[in-house]
Amino acid sequence: MTPDRFNKLKTVLDRRQPDLTILAEDVHKSHNIAAVIRTCDAVGVQQIHAVSPAGQMRRHHMVSGGSRRWVNMIVHEDVSTAITVLRSEGWRLVAAHPTNTANDYRAVDYTGKTALLLGAELEGLTPQLIEAADEVVTIPMEGMVASLNISVAAALILYEAQRQRSKAGLYQNSRLPREEYNATLFEWAYPKIAERCRDRGIRYPKLTNDGSLTENPLKNQ
Repeated sequence: MTPDRFNKLKTVLDRRQPDLTILAEDVHKSHNIAAVIRTCDAVGVQQIHAVSPAGQMRRHHMVSGGSRRWVNMIVHEDVSTAITVLRSEGWRLVAAHPTNTANDYRAVDYTGKTALLLGAELEGLTPQLIEAADEVVTIPMEGMVASLNISVAAALILYEAQRQRSKAGLYQNSRLPREEYNATLFEWAYPKIAERCRDRGIRYPKLTNDGSLTENPLKNQ
């Protein structure tokens, strides 16, 4: 771990948004999953949620490289469980779905604690999630097609959220809880050592200002 690399990791982590997430419902195409996760990383989403009965989201996240390393994923068994968890954590649910009563996605405030709900490639969101949402948004369409690919729609809405949050100064200082910040930084800097520590129930050691280990946590293992 070089000091320059360590500083890059800290800079990225400083801009993570603990109060912006997505809930992806039964998205199963690998290229869409990868693209959505990449966009989440690009706008600073720290953790995402998914409902994936067949397990595609979990499998893709576990085996793929690239951006999945930087974005955590929580997979829920079903829609009801996902809604219960998000509500208990105080998330405002914004569903992306083309309905006659939906608001233009650019007219919505994303600077609060917001979970963007995204549906499957063909069917979109299920009625249960639409009904649970605090607000439904749509992307205006002027052509013959009725909707955009899910990864494109996610990118448009998340970058609108990024624009609003940047204007509000939400990227200027780290807003992650200190314990989560330190744990994430260690996992980013030393992923293999972190994995072995978790497997053995060993606490992560502290890091120096230049990213070096203060001790070898596995020396007696």
